[in-house]
Amino acid sequence: MRPLSLKCLVLTGLVAHLATPSAWSFQAAPVTPVKHLVVIFPENVSFDHYFATYPRAENPAGEPRFIPAPDTPAVNGLSAALLTHNANASNPANGAGAINPFRLDRSQAATADQDHGYTAEEMAFHAGLMDLFPKSVGKGNRQKIDPSSPLSTTGLTMGYFDGNTVTALWNYAQRFTLSDNSYGSTFGPSTPGAINLVSGQTNGVVDMRNGKGGVTDGGNGSFTIINDPDPVGDVCSATTRELVAMSGNNIGNLLNDANVTWGWFSGGFDLGVTNANGSTNCKRSSESPVTHKTVPDYIAHHEPFQYYSSTANPTHARPVSVQAIGRHGDAANHQYDIHDFYDAVKAGNLPAVSFLKAPAYQDGHAGYSNPLDEQTFIVQVLNFLQNTPQWRGTAVIIAYDDSDGWYDHQMSPIVNQSSGAHDALTGPGSCGDGASALPGVDAATPHAQGRCGFGPRLPLLVLSPWAKVNFVDHSLTNQASVITFIEDNWLQGKRLGHGSFDAISNSITAAFDFHSRPRMGKLLLNEQTGEVISSR
Repeated sequence: MRPLSLKCLVLTGLVAHLATPSAWSFQAAPVTPVKHLVVIFPENVSFDHYFATYPRAENPAGEPRFIPAPDTPAVNGLSAALLTHNANASNPANGAGAINPFRLDRSQAATADQDHGYTAEEMAFHAGLMDLFPKSVGKGNRQKIDPSSPLSTTGLTMGYFDGNTVTALWNYAQRFTLSDNSYGSTFGPSTPGAINLVSGQTNGVVDMRNGKGGVTDGGNGSFTIINDPDPVGDVCSATTRELVAMSGNNIGNLLNDANVTWGWFSGGFDLGVTNANGSTNCKRSSESPVTHKTVPDYIAHHEPFQYYSSTANPTHARPVSVQAIGRHGDAANHQYDIHDFYDAVKAGNLPAVSFLKAPAYQDGHAGYSNPLDEQTFIVQVLNFLQNTPQWRGTAVIIAYDDSDGWYDHQMSPIVNQSSGAHDALTGPGSCGDGASALPGVDAATPHAQGRCGFGPRLPLLVLSPWAKVNFVDHSLTNQASVITFIEDNWLQGKRLGHGSFDAISNSITAAFDFHSRPRMGKLLLNEQTGEVISSR
């Protein structure tokens, strides 16, 4: 369905002045019934890695069962031919990793991290043949298991989970909307994905320290982020890592201009908290009960707003009060801890736009996190929100930063070409012809390189009383589509400009039905198994 016309924007619903340290006065009303958008942003999953066989799960004994509704629509997943006669299995260049896709069960939730570099992912796509994943991005588990097992070879990249492991996500897809045609805005790992989520523009690096491996030549003397440098100035950035700062606008700047409340909420951001294991400050950490690895709760290169001086909170300053959360002018500058999100909602102060980043052990990143810990975090958030009075006007997006290199069979549409030194999709130094690439942040860079995209296909779910039921959205979207929805809903369609992907991105409005009454029933799930506790 088409979104309600922007002409419907009215002054009713404006929020009265709240006494905060800022000069906050009014907040524009949204043009749709979505008054609160919550974006949960886990790590490193391709669409096929979680939804390859949706809605059919194997349902072996001892694992949570998933039985789909009889009218569940099909997705663009792995066909019988792709499962049994895959091009990655027949291509001898893949060596010992030349295998067909295979199912991973719950006992195998702790997997190795695959290579998900900008260049490596383009090479895996092999000009659209999608047949060099084991060779280009595959990594085997580094553990003492059967050397002949796919888990020990580069063929691990071909593994996928089903509804017996990612049970919660499959249950959410049943009740709400799942997209099977959504992509990373560009190729590459976490930082480009996070930057694309909030600005749609990875060009515009203005400060580089400790090397240039995290960026590429964007042309005309400009630089583009393609890897995972830490943000300059963040007290938790590693001094030994490459550091960068970004220029240009992000969606936070536009929300500030319109007096719309917003915040990014990261696990581990509050440096004054001490965990049960005694860790605190930037070394505050948690152990995954699945991987048995202890990792810092906060990872600096996963926090995109820290790269921009206008939206950074480099010292991790605390908000002056719970009522100040989301409002402009406070010392926290819209950057908070996850516990601040819960505190704000309980105080009746849910921002209009909230981005949630789990503590690292729950963010789903293979190698140190996993789908089971990720599921626990997501279910906690959703169970909590559905029991609040704000739920009627809330939409939750579950979107991912990158594919981790996990196999996906679908070639992405290349809407922005690039001819940078790190490109390799259609040949060395080539993702098509970069002469037609989108502009960079600065007008001196009319065609910024290093932004080949769209990148790998990623899961995207939309959950809301206004979301379509048991619906698979086939419309083309990407990470910047989240920006587009925010701009259309709160900012009268204003765009970031300066080469941002928001200008060429569809919104996510196909996931909603704003012409029917909202469904106010709750879908409460078990945090550990993802199984349904209550559905009404």
